[in-house]
Amino acid sequence: MGSLPHHDRQRALDLIFEEIAEIPSWPQLSVYPMEQMMVQYVEGLPGLAISPNRTRFVSSNPRFDQELVDFYEEYLAVTNGELSLAQSRFRFGNDSGSTFFTFLERLERQQPSPAALKGQITGPFTLLAGLKDENDQLALYDSRLRDVVVKTLALKAQWQTEQLGRLSRPVLVFIDEPALAGFGSSAFISVSAEEVTTMLDEVAGHIRAAGGLAGVHVCANTDWSLFFGGSLDVINFDAYTYFERFALYRRDLLSFVDRGGIVAWGIVPTMEEESVIQEDAESLVSRWRRQVEQLVTTDFSLKNILRQSIITPSCGCGTLSERLAEKVVQLTRQVSERLRHEIVA
Repeated sequence: MGSLPHHDRQRALDLIFEEIAEIPSWPQLSVYPMEQMMVQYVEGLPGLAISPNRTRFVSSNPRFDQELVDFYEEYLAVTNGELSLAQSRFRFGNDSGSTFFTFLERLERQQPSPAALKGQITGPFTLLAGLKDENDQLALYDSRLRDVVVKTLALKAQWQTEQLGRLSRPVLVFIDEPALAGFGSSAFISVSAEEVTTMLDEVAGHIRAAGGLAGVHVCANTDWSLFFGGSLDVINFDAYTYFERFALYRRDLLSFVDRGGIVAWGIVPTMEEESVIQEDAESLVSRWRRQVEQLVTTDFSLKNILRQSIITPSCGCGTLSERLAEKVVQLTRQVSERLRHEIVA
């Protein structure tokens, strides 16, 4: 889970720490413009022009080449250890990181201390597929813009992992890639699987280098074979809606789990209000069990699968009302507790 619809930061954090205190996630409050998914991680990108109605690259600007030089000089200074990430353009600013910093302050006094912490970052494919230049060309197709976006996200992910890691708890950072639902379509026909995995690997590599676990989240159907390689520790998908398509990769999935991979089952619906209203913990537990029993083998029992599983909402809650978003968070805890009691205990 990434986003919540709340205006009140303290109320949002109260919800997180009351309902999912074991692995709390800092919430993106999308009512604040600088915390929206396609805006929160663009600070520091060279050649970017931000206006109230549009964010785009302006590579024809005479200053662009110098901005590129400045960017790479700072990038190299950070990666060579000459400049701290905390002093660089790759950290959150005061506005984009307001809720994140409030979350860190709350963690300092939180008792009992969480078992682990969860963060998130917009994925490189999604950000590149959402940003254009002054000629309305996707940044995805400009090699210069692709490189700076990937490097920016990689270092921002590393910085976030380091900040969360100050509490000496395991840190999991999800790379959010909703745009990969369109991978392989005519809109992205010229983008290869190797290019996608190379971008993901660079971001995941910086998360892992900082001591974190790297996960990927896609809230729709995609080519799931992109994620069963060696660079990702967790795969998060919308199990409520897309389990049957995900299960087509059963062999790859079980191999991933056998290597120690974790599956984050987005079994609590968020995409349709009617589904949120009609479901309860009992119905969702039954739904999850029916699904996962299709994957069970003599080598992989239901208990073994659950031990390498995380229960999550299917996607963020930013588009829901506060009341329904709070129900989603509560259901996530209830489903997790019931499955643990029924299967593992």
